[in-house]
This record gives sequence, C-alpha cells and structure tokens, in this order.
Amino acid sequence: MRKTLLAILVVLATNSFAQITQTDLDKEMKTVDNKIRSLNSKNASLENEVGTLKTQLDAAQKQIDDLESKTESNSTAINATSEELGLKISTTESTTNQKITAVDQSVSKSTLYSIIGVLLAVLISGILYFLLSKRQKVDRSDLIEKLSKTKSSLEEGLIKEFGKQTELLETQIKLIEGQKSNSSAPAAEIDHSLALRVADEITLIERNISLMDSSVKGLKQLSRSVTKLRDNLMANGYEIPELLGKKYDQGMKVIVVSSIPDESIEKDQEIITKIIKPQVNYQDKMIQTAQIETLKGI
Repeated sequence: MRKTLLAILVVLATNSFAQITQTDLDKEMKTVDNKIRSLNSKNASLENEVGTLKTQLDAAQKQIDDLESKTESNSTAINATSEELGLKISTTESTTNQKITAVDQSVSKSTLYSIIGVLLAVLISGILYFLLSKRQKVDRSDLIEKLSKTKSSLEEGLIKEFGKQTELLETQIKLIEGQKSNSSAPAAEIDHSLALRVADEITLIERNISLMDSSVKGLKQLSRSVTKLRDNLMANGYEIPELLGKKYDQGMKVIVVSSIPDESIEKDQEIITKIIKPQVNYQDKMIQTAQIETLKGI
C-alpha cells in the first residue's frame, strides 16, 4: 500500500514539473523570438545605412578622381606657363640690357649739354623773376597810393554830403522846437516821429564817421556838427544814450538783431559793436527801443 502511494506521488510530481517546464519554455521562446525579430529589423536598418554610406563613398571617390585629374591638368598647364614665362623673362632681360646700354651711351653724350641747359634756364628764370617782382612792387606801390587817394577822395565827398545833411537836420530840430512851443498837448500825445527820424540820421552819420580815417579833411568839423545836433535834441527833451562799445546784458531793453561769436572776447561776455537803430528817451522815458549787433565771447 505504501509503495502504491509513493508511486502515485511520483507520477503527480513528474506531471507537474513537466507542465511548469513547458510553460516557461514557451515564454522564453516568445522572448527569444521577439529579440530575433528586433535584431533582424536593426540589421535591415544597418544594411540600408551601409548602402547609403557606400553610395556616398563612391561619390566622394569620384570627386577625388576628378580633382586628381584636374590637379594633373593644372600641373601640366603650370609647367607649360613656367617654361613660357622663363623664355619671356630671358628675352625681356636681353632686350632691357640692350636698351640700358643704349641709354647709357646717350646719357653719357648728352648729360653735359642737359646740365648746361638746366643751369641756363634757372639763371634766366631768376633774372625774369627779379625783374618782374621789382616791377610788381612798383606797380603795387602805385596801386596802393591810387587806392588811398581814391578812398580819401570818396570819404571827403561823403563828409561834404553828411555836412549838408547835418544842416538839414538842424532845420528839422528847429521845426521840433516850433512844434513844442505851439502845442499845448500833454507829453503823452506829442508826435515824436520827426525827432525819431533825426535821431536815426544822427546815428547813421556817427556809424559812418567811425569807419573813416581820422586824418580825412573835414572829419573833425563834421563830428562837432553831430555833437551839436545831439545837444540840440537834448535841449528839446530827447536823449540818445551811448550804447556803442558797452557790455550787453540780458536786462537791457534792446533788440539784438545778430550776435557774432568772437574768440578775442572773454567767454560769456557780449560787446555792442553796432547801433542799427538808436534808443531814444523823451523826458527820461524810452520812446524807441534800440536795435543792436553784438560780438559774443566763446
């Protein structure tokens, strides 16, 4: 009985081991089969890549062959050009040597004559320059003298004209005096137009006098006449303040028509250099604003 049970147990154990082994084998076979398929796929991909690389290598080899062919062709052309250049250089050298020899012979014969010719040309040029410069000095001196005489003549003519103008201005100032004595209107209603015109003309004459040479005939007499005109205006209540040459500042009640930069003036300073229209005060009240030009330091 015991033997029979033991036999039965052995048979059961054998069947169970056989079933487990078969299942495991089937799983392993599937796993191996999948790996084989993956390897086959990778192998096919690698074969494609190898084919592509082979095609590229074939193309590269063809390019190398073409380059080698071109290099050989270029080398042949270079050798031919080198031989041709060598022949040309040799020919040129020979020709140059012949020309140099000919030039040397020519120079040796004509050098002395050339030097003599150059020296003669320099000597003649020096003589001509001396004569011409001497003549130019004389002509320049005559021209300066003529210009000076012409300038003096013109300035004398202007002084005469300004003298006539001052006489006319004196007449106008007398008219201003007559208007004031015959008028009973208050100061605010007085017509200043004639006085302003006289002031403008006086300023114009003074500006022209400042540009003339002090030695011109009649200039001093004209200056005295202009001073007298100023005094007569002052006697009638009209004042023309002296602004020319004074420093300009922002607080002055004037109109700056132009301001010219000047390095000779101290930086940030302005000097009044021209009176275009004068400032006119009547009984200490400004009735006309000055228009001026200045030079500004930079």
